[in-house]
Amino acid sequence: MAKNTTQPKEKKISSITIILIIQLVVMIALTLIMTKTSSTLTRQNALDHMATITDERAHIIEDFVVNAEKTLTAYSRAGQIKTLLLNPEDPEAQKAAQEYTEKFSADITGLEGIYASEWNTHVLTHTNPDTVGMITRKDPEPLKQLQDAMLAAGDGVYDTGIIMSPATGQQIVSMYKAVYDDNGNPIGLVGLGIYTEELIQNLDSLSIRGIDDSFYSMVNTANNAYIFHTDKTKITTETTNAKILNVIDQVKGKTANATGSFEYKGDNGKFISTYTYMADFGWILMLDAPKGEVYAMTIQMRIFIAIFGILIIGLILIFSFLNRRQEAINRKLTKQIDKTEKTKESLTTAMFKDILTDASNRVSFSMDLDKIVPNKDRPCYFVMFNISEFSAINTCYGNDAGDAVLVNTANALTNAFEDGTVYRTGSDEFVVAVQKSEDSTASYNEVCRQLNDAHGKLLSPQATPNGVINVIYKVAVVKKSDELSTAVVTALKDMTNQAGDAVYGKIQFMDMDDT
Repeated sequence: MAKNTTQPKEKKISSITIILIIQLVVMIALTLIMTKTSSTLTRQNALDHMATITDERAHIIEDFVVNAEKTLTAYSRAGQIKTLLLNPEDPEAQKAAQEYTEKFSADITGLEGIYASEWNTHVLTHTNPDTVGMITRKDPEPLKQLQDAMLAAGDGVYDTGIIMSPATGQQIVSMYKAVYDDNGNPIGLVGLGIYTEELIQNLDSLSIRGIDDSFYSMVNTANNAYIFHTDKTKITTETTNAKILNVIDQVKGKTANATGSFEYKGDNGKFISTYTYMADFGWILMLDAPKGEVYAMTIQMRIFIAIFGILIIGLILIFSFLNRRQEAINRKLTKQIDKTEKTKESLTTAMFKDILTDASNRVSFSMDLDKIVPNKDRPCYFVMFNISEFSAINTCYGNDAGDAVLVNTANALTNAFEDGTVYRTGSDEFVVAVQKSEDSTASYNEVCRQLNDAHGKLLSPQATPNGVINVIYKVAVVKKSDELSTAVVTALKDMTNQAGDAVYGKIQFMDMDDT
């Protein structure tokens, strides 16, 4: 029988199979690339969203403290308070100051107490009359520490911080401010305590879209103790979280705000935390959420793409679908990023603008002074308009009327000083900065004309939601040709306080180059 020498034929891979294999390889490669890119973008977007919320809450806290500082500053500048501190034994001065204190404090929400005392902390007037006569710092060392801190703050406010009140046992914002005589010597102090309950309610009202189990906390870098925490028993106790302690070591002592994020393991799993360091107060605000919630969209996306990567049948259709899906996600991410950027821009604008009047604020004024370079040939004029008895307008006509007066004042100054910049440097004061192209009588006369135009318009009865009001102003002008500083505001305030209410056409003027 003959031997069969026929060899079996080798099976050839069909071109369709090759195409399918190529498509599969391309699909896997594209799937891996898309998964990595989408995961990275989604993770970063989630962190950015949390960071924005954290920053918003930090601004709420800062605004709360700043508003309290403005309240205490306004109280310290009242004539009744200064008169009492200059004449602490005068019964009439005591009576007038106590009446003013009770009236002033009536409109302050969440007030624990506001008071004025002699330099040795002997209380002269207080929202609680029973406290009058007490000495709050009997021991020499605590008294000296308080006095040194207030003197170091100068004309500013010394913030004790957010503490547990020894009087009520509730959490308050505590601050003090020294009051000086005309020679710059301290004659007494004013103090303020405001409950943080309203602040906490505002913080609790903010939620994060897509993250239901988020919570916030805040620590003081001075002592590593919690100021806020969902677990009330941890408040005033030192944190033991190693990640938080590491962040404290990184930011403690810095003069600029800082932001960041970290991951840590808690009792109930892993958490993502974003933080904002508030350098002015030495506080770190943190927003925490479970890692699974923060990265939920990332995990879902990975599973989604993996399932489609396994399906070989219909690879072209799946590839097309994923492309469309990816485009939709990219559009969504782009919109979210744009929204985040706009939020950051609006927050930045809020830092430099007075929301009510749209005038620049005191922060903007301080920064702009660094940019202006005056000289003998291009002097700067600074004009102050201080609304006389502004608190009385709010009291008699209501806050809406007071707001209308502020807006009218800002508009009148903006229209009159077309070549200047209007700043709201206090609750009831505005400063206009004008730099002239030459030092001449014509430049001086132009400033006087602009000032009189604005003053004349503002002296006319002003329409408000609660009726027509006649508003009186204190007005002063200074000229400066050398290095600028916020001392010009102090000079303007001194001039307006000394001169009193302004008379049209007769405005206080001082050339600071001659002083």
